[in-house]
Amino acid sequence: MERLRDSSQYYHVVLERIPPQASPAFEDEKMQERVWGRRWGVYNDVGTLRTILMHRPGEELRVMTADKYDPTIEALIDDDEQWYFRSDQGPNIEGMQAEHDALVQILRSNGVEVLFVDGGPRDPNAMFVRDMGMVVNGGIIVSRMGPVGKPYGTGRRGEEAYITKKVAEIGMPILRTIHGEGLMEGGSFCLLDENHAAIGLSKRGNKCGADQVRSVLDVQGIELIEIPLVGFSMHIDGAIVMIDHDKALVNIDRLPYWFIDRLVELGIEPISADFRDVKLAVNCLALAPGKIVMDELAPWTAEKVSKRGIDVILTPYAECRKHGGGIHCSTLPLIRDKN
Repeated sequence: MERLRDSSQYYHVVLERIPPQASPAFEDEKMQERVWGRRWGVYNDVGTLRTILMHRPGEELRVMTADKYDPTIEALIDDDEQWYFRSDQGPNIEGMQAEHDALVQILRSNGVEVLFVDGGPRDPNAMFVRDMGMVVNGGIIVSRMGPVGKPYGTGRRGEEAYITKKVAEIGMPILRTIHGEGLMEGGSFCLLDENHAAIGLSKRGNKCGADQVRSVLDVQGIELIEIPLVGFSMHIDGAIVMIDHDKALVNIDRLPYWFIDRLVELGIEPISADFRDVKLAVNCLALAPGKIVMDELAPWTAEKVSKRGIDVILTPYAECRKHGGGIHCSTLPLIRDKN
């Protein structure tokens, strides 16, 4: 007589006793703690910040030398390696480090765990960690950078490997990596609330990349709103950054009218940055609901949002900004509370 354990029905009997279970979901907090050691990700862009990723500017910036100055654009530029620096001199690395360190100190004084990711010796854009990934509830979507260099130069292509190694090291789940011909960078991703996100389409983020992000968000029930950015705008964080659950700081010149209407429909008040410092103000970072850190060269917008109940911490960032990005660009939140 054939024994049950030798029969074709054996695994059916076993599965009746110990059936696989889809619930609780991957993003469930207790399940994340059991499998991944802690809860990872963010529910929105303003919840109390707990863990953040940064890269301190350093020796990689020495490739930016004065002989690369192009007076037609008033900046250093390398067409092959695809970087630029808004000056006729090489970077003041010590000055940039001092500004970056001051930002790190603000974060730490507000209870934020600051982690650092490496960059390659010829990756001068490595300090702009925001572009390396898009963090959502439960993990990270690794970006695919647009600038690649000629024919296979540095550009920013390759930073994906550094972020992947870092999040693997700390145990953070990778929900997806943008692949194929998809292009998308984290600076073009914005969580408006727990159920809606916006993504910018531009030279640095295409429809193929947006569709891959959508495939992750669909599983979580988050609607992705595509925003065609104007002109040669690169990222959406020059147009909108959330500063409270119901308030967004916006550059009104960079957003379509219908999206402003959609924000209002979602119960989000769009606060237009002051025209005198709009390019410096919007690229800020929420530390908690209604509490932000902003470039000190944006005093008019700081005063404006303060009158709307926002607590603003100003910090110097002029040297770092010559590199083409701001405070938001230089930070990638990995864990936020839900509040």
